[in-house]
Amino acid sequence: MLLQVRHPNEKVLVFTQFADTVNFLTRELQAQGLTHMTGVTGGSSDPTEIAWRFSPVSNRKRDQIKPEDELRVLIATDVLSEGQNLQDGHIVVNYDLPWAIIRLIQRAGRVDRIGQKATEILCYSFLPADGVERIINLRQRVVARLRQNAEVVGADEAFFEDEMAMQPLVDLYHEKAGILDGEADTEVDLASQAYQVWKNAIDAEPRLVQLIPDLPNVSYSSRHHRAETGLSEGVLVYLRTAEGTDSLAWIDRQGASVTQSQLGILQAAACHPNTPAAERHPQHHELVNKGVEHLIQEERAIGGQLGRPSSAKYRTYERLKAYAEEIKGTLFESKTLIAALDEIYRYPLRQSATDTLNRKLREGINDHQLADLVIALRDEDRLCLTSESEMEQQEPQIICSLGLFE
Repeated sequence: MLLQVRHPNEKVLVFTQFADTVNFLTRELQAQGLTHMTGVTGGSSDPTEIAWRFSPVSNRKRDQIKPEDELRVLIATDVLSEGQNLQDGHIVVNYDLPWAIIRLIQRAGRVDRIGQKATEILCYSFLPADGVERIINLRQRVVARLRQNAEVVGADEAFFEDEMAMQPLVDLYHEKAGILDGEADTEVDLASQAYQVWKNAIDAEPRLVQLIPDLPNVSYSSRHHRAETGLSEGVLVYLRTAEGTDSLAWIDRQGASVTQSQLGILQAAACHPNTPAAERHPQHHELVNKGVEHLIQEERAIGGQLGRPSSAKYRTYERLKAYAEEIKGTLFESKTLIAALDEIYRYPLRQSATDTLNRKLREGINDHQLADLVIALRDEDRLCLTSESEMEQQEPQIICSLGLFE
C-alpha cells in the first residue's frame, strides 16, 4: 500500500473531487489501522485548522499544534487545492483526475511552494480500471489538455511518465532552459516569490498593509548599486499594461534591456528595510520611459493582438476559441459566444472584467462556465472597451521604479 509500504513515515496529501470519496477513504484507511489522519471537505467546520495540523511548520503554528494532534495523512477535496500552505509534505496523490487541468496544477502547488525542504515533489495519479480507461480514454485526454495548457498555466509538474517531451516548452515558459538567462532549475514561480516577499514584509512591519496601497503610481526611489555583482547599472520599472498585465523591465544606462527574466529583476530589487536611499540619478526618468517602451513592444511581439500568454485576455480567448470549436454543430453552439470572442480579440478588456476573469481562472472555472461568464459580462457591457473614447482612456500605468546606480 502506498501509505504503509512506500511512504510509511512521510506526510501524504490525497486529493479527490468528491466529499463522499473523502469520507469513504477516511473510513476505510482508519479501518486498516492508519492513524494521525483525517479528511476535509467543503462541509468541514474549519478546513484551515486542519491544514495547520498537517503543515504546522509552514503555517508557523508549530507552537500551537501538539505532536499527538499533528496529521501525517490528509485526504481532501479541492477545498484545500488553493490558498493553503501544505509544504510540510512533498507527496501528493490524485485519487481521481479532474477534467479542469488547473485543479491538477493547483493540487501540486499546495506543496511546491517557498519553504519546501524536499528536493523533489512526488505526484501519484490514479487511473480508472483498464476497461473503463479504454472506453473514456481519460489518460490521453488529460495529457492532451496538459500539453494544450502548458504555455498558459505554466505548470512544470510531470503527472505521467511520457510528459517529459513537453518539458522544453515548459522550461522556456519558466525561463529555465538557458535560453534567456540560464535561470536555476529550482527557481520558484514568480507569483509565489513576489507573494512571499510581500508576506515577509508585512509580517515584519504590519503598517505596510495600509502604507503601500496608499502610495501613488509613478513612485520612484534609488539605492546604491554594487559593482562587484557584475550586473548592469540602470533602472527597474514595474508597469501595468493597458491589458492589465503586470510586467517588470531592467534597463541599463544605454537604454537596452538587461534581462527578460521577471524573477531575476525581482531578485535584483531585493534589499533590507534599513537600506539607505540614494539621490535620483539624472537619467532615471529617461530610462523609465525606455523601460515602458520596451515592455509595450515586448507585449505586442509576444502576444500580438491578445497580449501576453499569461494575460486574462489571451487565456480566455484561447480557451473559448477551442470550446466554441468543440461545441460547433451541437445544440450548445452559440453565436453570442462567437461575437464575444470577436470583441475580446479586437478590443481591450475592461479592468473589472480582467480582475473577474483572472480570479475565476485561478479558481479553475471550466470552459462552459467561462463561456457563460463572458457572455454575461458582454450582455451587461462589462466585457470590453469598444468605444474610441473609452479606449483612449485605457493606457499603461507606471506603478513604480527603482534606480540602481553606483
